Amino acid sequence: MKAFLKNKMIMSGVFMIVFYQIIMIGIFMSGYSAVPKNLPDLTVAIVNEDPQSGAKFVEQLKEQLPFHVVTDASLDQAKQQLEDREIPFIMHIPADFTGKLSAQGEQAKLDFFINESNPATVTSSMHSVANQVSSSIIAQIQSQSFEGLLQGMKMPADQSKQTVESIMGKVETNIVSTNPQPAGTHNQMAPMFLTMASYVGAMIYSMMSIGTLNQLKGRMGKWRAFGALQGVNALLSLIAPLVGLAVYFSVHGYGAEAFLQMWMVHALEMFVAITFTSLFCLLLGQAGMIVNLPILLTQTIANGAVVPREMMPAYFEWFSYISPMYYTVHLDYNVLFGGGRTAEYLLGLGLVGLGALIVNSVIHQFKAVRKPLDNAETAGQPVFM
Repeated sequence: MKAFLKNKMIMSGVFMIVFYQIIMIGIFMSGYSAVPKNLPDLTVAIVNEDPQSGAKFVEQLKEQLPFHVVTDASLDQAKQQLEDREIPFIMHIPADFTGKLSAQGEQAKLDFFINESNPATVTSSMHSVANQVSSSIIAQIQSQSFEGLLQGMKMPADQSKQTVESIMGKVETNIVSTNPQPAGTHNQMAPMFLTMASYVGAMIYSMMSIGTLNQLKGRMGKWRAFGALQGVNALLSLIAPLVGLAVYFSVHGYGAEAFLQMWMVHALEMFVAITFTSLFCLLLGQAGMIVNLPILLTQTIANGAVVPREMMPAYFEWFSYISPMYYTVHLDYNVLFGGGRTAEYLLGLGLVGLGALIVNSVIHQFKAVRKPLDNAETAGQPVFM
């Protein structure tokens, strides 16, 4: 037993057991504490086209809703913001809302638009908000303030009271769901799981590939070996994602076009992830995994699949801008369910990969080359094996 406890590999394993618990619990506790605490950081839009009582409803709702509320956008502008995930929710008060409330035999309608191509925490919250807002407006309609409003419209007091009583149940809630997701949690979480599967595989591979690079660069030449490795990485990135995508699409098919688009997205993601995680392996060797692990766990929150960027604590929000997983998750949302800003996400993912490749090149330039003792000797196993 003493022999094992004195062994460096055993002690390294003990260190990893303790280290992994600390980083995982610390990162997850700090990141997921944002739900539901940071829900008020979300922004919703209210589009009022009713010139009579709409403004009064809007002012009261702005005081009641626990979100940032914008009211200066047209319905078309708000719909585009909804598609781009800048806002998750629109409330629309039509121009004839008050008129239909006071008309016999008419039913007023409130429109609620919710983009379903968002984290489940957001979409479920927005559905709850739609129901609460509808109930709140009905309560306001029956209140004394609205009765006074009808009187202000030159309607006699008795008639205004009768009108209030007659309009109970006259408000129809119309919830319009855009970019709906197929039923099942496995579909809702598919963007995160597909992205994470590629990223974790790339992270493990990068450690192995950098170990091999360190062995072969003395024989092949520093930059020839580096260039050859990038070629291997590109080829692997094109082929490897087909495995995970084939498994997922065999469970739930989205068609050949979606498969091809997902293939290209995850091919780019894998190359970027290999380059991104190789940075720390080039810099620190095997110890680079100690840096890559907390970065991986950070991205499980910073990728935006559970907590949207607006709700993230500051550290995770900052990291989302350089996270390969963030851009890939949102590209997956767009391909599988729908959404906007696809070009922006592709550009962001490409820039992260380009930046990592440049940094890798700089690190590689200053790393010493160890000449092999026997140039005829074939490359052995990587040093970490």
